[in-house]
Amino acid sequence: MPPMHTVAKPLTARWLLKQLTIVVSIAVAISLVLVAVFRQPPGLTLIYCSFISLGCTFCINVLRYGLAWIRRAVLSRLGRVPRQPQDWTGWPGWPLMVLSLLLGTPAGYIFGVEMGNLVTGLQERNLTSVPWRSAVAVLVVSLVPGFIATVFLLSRHRLADAEAHAETLRRQAAETQLRLLESQLEPHMLFNTLANLRVLIGMDPARAQAMLDHLIAFLRATLSASRAERHTLKDEFARIQDYLALMQVRMGSRLRFEFELPAALESLSVPPLLLQPLVENAIKHGLEPHVGGGTLTVRAGRDGDCLLLDVEDDGAGFDPAARPAPGGGFGTTQVRERLAVACGGGAGLEVRRRDGGGTLARIHMPFPGAVDATAAMAAAGAV
Repeated sequence: MPPMHTVAKPLTARWLLKQLTIVVSIAVAISLVLVAVFRQPPGLTLIYCSFISLGCTFCINVLRYGLAWIRRAVLSRLGRVPRQPQDWTGWPGWPLMVLSLLLGTPAGYIFGVEMGNLVTGLQERNLTSVPWRSAVAVLVVSLVPGFIATVFLLSRHRLADAEAHAETLRRQAAETQLRLLESQLEPHMLFNTLANLRVLIGMDPARAQAMLDHLIAFLRATLSASRAERHTLKDEFARIQDYLALMQVRMGSRLRFEFELPAALESLSVPPLLLQPLVENAIKHGLEPHVGGGTLTVRAGRDGDCLLLDVEDDGAGFDPAARPAPGGGFGTTQVRERLAVACGGGAGLEVRRRDGGGTLARIHMPFPGAVDATAAMAAAGAV
């Protein structure tokens, strides 16, 4: 399980544009105050305020990230774990942040005035050429918007960090629930197989031996896959094929099966053990009660941004009016719960009677490619 430390966001164009918008807004607000109170010329005031705001922001952030990097390196060298997730990002803590403001503000002010002089052709006096009392007054006034902007950005950062932490906890809870569902489902399949094996031992020891060999091979091949969070559709179909080969030893020619997996869908990532409970139900309730057995078809397809997984049989058929046996419905319940945990409300399971006899169980879930694109857009919007 990865650690729950929030990683600093990259300096993307979207992030820079957002910071620039904040700085320009502060510069415009200060300009309006200076024009209204001191009757200064609007154009020149806006130019100088903009350059000073940009200079202060640049110098303060360079110092902030530099001090945060130094602090992180010192903590790593001392083997200390940060107390807060923010300690591993660009936030150096309040003492070093105040130092960044005190050093970055005069440096940014001097830089901004010089840039304003270069653009306007004027020779406005800088901090180095005015009485020290005036310089201190200017710096104090300049520190106010910097302090306000720092508190504002820090609150946004902590809110985003809390949301990321909550999302990590939700994901871990979902993964834990999936593990719990798997721990319930795997014994369910194993008990059904052992019950069938017990019956077959008395009827046909040779076939029972073959079935036991298939069971051992099946468990060995699927042990690691059953512990994975997700695997490919190709692996899911391979697990079903192993299971059906195991069942075919017991049912013989009464069980026939077909697979329809387009090559374009083989590498799609899905939660494991989605189809196996539906295949078990199809055999138990559809093909076994049917005198002639039947054909079981496992199919994958795409309908727009929806992935469809079908388990279809031409056996006894589904009777929605019949009351389930005690303990019945376990497999379909597990599939629905797994879909809810893994995909949310965008996935579901439908079980219905086929027109020509038999039963169709259909899983519909968001197409993995569409999910990845949506997640990428959401992540870009959050930066």
